Amino acid sequence: MYGRDPGEQKKKKYVDLGCIIVSRKIFIWTVGTLLVSAFLAGFITLIVKTVPRHRHAHPPPDNYTLALHKALMFFNAQKSGKLPKHNNVSWRGSSCLDDGKSDPGLFYKDLVGGYYDAGDAIKFNFPQSFAMTMLSWSVIEYRKKYEDAGELNHVKDIIKWGTDYFLKTFNNSADMINVAVAQVGSGDTSGGRATPNDHYCWVRPEDIDYIRPVTICSSCSDLAAEMAAALASASIVFKENKAYSQRLVHGARTLFSFARQQRGRYSSGNSEAATFYNSTSYWDEFIWGGAWLYYATGNSSYLQLATTPGLARHAGAFWGGPDYGVLSWDNKLAGAQVLLSRLRLFLSPGYPYEEILRTFHNQTSIVMCSYLPVFTSFNRTKGGLIQLNHGRPQPLQYVVNAAFLATLYSDYLEAADTPGWYCGPKFYSTEVLRDFAKTQIDYILGKNPRKMSYIVGFGNRYPKHVHHRAASIPENKKYKCKGGWNWRDSSKPNPNTLVGAMVAGPDKHDGFHDVRMNYNYTEPTLAGNAGLVAALVALSGDRTTGIDKNTIFSSVPPMFPTPPPPPAPWKP
Repeated sequence: MYGRDPGEQKKKKYVDLGCIIVSRKIFIWTVGTLLVSAFLAGFITLIVKTVPRHRHAHPPPDNYTLALHKALMFFNAQKSGKLPKHNNVSWRGSSCLDDGKSDPGLFYKDLVGGYYDAGDAIKFNFPQSFAMTMLSWSVIEYRKKYEDAGELNHVKDIIKWGTDYFLKTFNNSADMINVAVAQVGSGDTSGGRATPNDHYCWVRPEDIDYIRPVTICSSCSDLAAEMAAALASASIVFKENKAYSQRLVHGARTLFSFARQQRGRYSSGNSEAATFYNSTSYWDEFIWGGAWLYYATGNSSYLQLATTPGLARHAGAFWGGPDYGVLSWDNKLAGAQVLLSRLRLFLSPGYPYEEILRTFHNQTSIVMCSYLPVFTSFNRTKGGLIQLNHGRPQPLQYVVNAAFLATLYSDYLEAADTPGWYCGPKFYSTEVLRDFAKTQIDYILGKNPRKMSYIVGFGNRYPKHVHHRAASIPENKKYKCKGGWNWRDSSKPNPNTLVGAMVAGPDKHDGFHDVRMNYNYTEPTLAGNAGLVAALVALSGDRTTGIDKNTIFSSVPPMFPTPPPPPAPWKP
């Protein structure tokens, strides 16, 4: 027998890999481990790909976002004119297609379009333009929140429906005008008048067959300045559409010049305007409209006007009064002061604007203090609703505006890295303002003694007898003027749900009567719902999504403060 070659035995124990010699056992274990690992990795990957995935769903929308979807739908239901195919309110159709066409030769071709004001079919341009301004303001500040809610295109469509109509109500191609439309339709039923009109009759807008008069005005500073504010603010919303934005700016300039040159209140000597939407002053609209035109154009002449101490004094900026700090379709001073405080917080224009802007900023702080429960400027109901109109009817329209201003101002302060503000010697955090806004909006959404939502279609319990002609008559029923009175006086719920409508609201005792003919409880309005939408979007969504700090300043040139004049020479 021959013995084994020691070199051959050595070869069997080791494997020559060329550059290195390793133990055969280690080699086999290593290769085996790699193969097993590869098999397991492939098997696990196969399982992962074949087993259904459980995606992490987005958190459910908060109540403010849910209510926002509905509140915007109210504007779809209020549209006048030829409706688009996808208006999403099945029981509404095109209506009042002859508005303004019976007066050939005047400065307007037609007045088709726009919005019906409330439960009737009158188009009041004064509160309608305020509503569009409020909506535009909310979009400028909270565009990202509208995007997150999937409502940006919807709200822009709502605003454009209004501004397209406003451009018909004056000669928008001219630089100077001397007349504008104030109102379409009539509601005068004084002295038992039985003439068919928008208040005497109870019919759907689609079935109106009576004459709808047009009211024009030549001395209407408040109306023209508010319409200028609506067009100017909307021009910022539509700044990507350069041609349309410039058209809006031109119209705003024309209207504001008209407002300044032909002074007067639009409701002076006009019984209908004085009855339904009486304006107490036009000085607040001068500040409000001037501020919006400055933001839309960057022209400092508008800022100089808006910060003129004389205007502020006439508007009541330096004195209190029972309604001080209450933003409404009539008085825009509180809104204008917040709007101009924004300029001071973020751009600090300095001299010659600093003194009056500081005054507006201080007054805004005082207004915010007045909203807090610890102060006694305004009473509250036992259920917690602030009485901004001191117990008078229809309180909710004022409450939603205050909730918007409070939330917006708290977001201004946070964006300016300011944790709060002072009420006298005491410091309050921005969270206190948000809490105020939340408690008020939560009351409206159903957290109240009646456990009832005051927004139609939101929650399980809401008003069913809304004072609204189109909602109260079945869409397949056609009536002449008095034919719909049976539906008006019926105790049955409305056959059509006016989704998103915020009714006028409860009384000072938290009481509410869901009765169709009691409009002080059950009638919604454009201006009220615009404030509601603004407050809801401000409170909605992710808390970390604040205001859009810069878009409103996109037309404002860089500000280099003018040095104050030197002191007078010293004389011995």
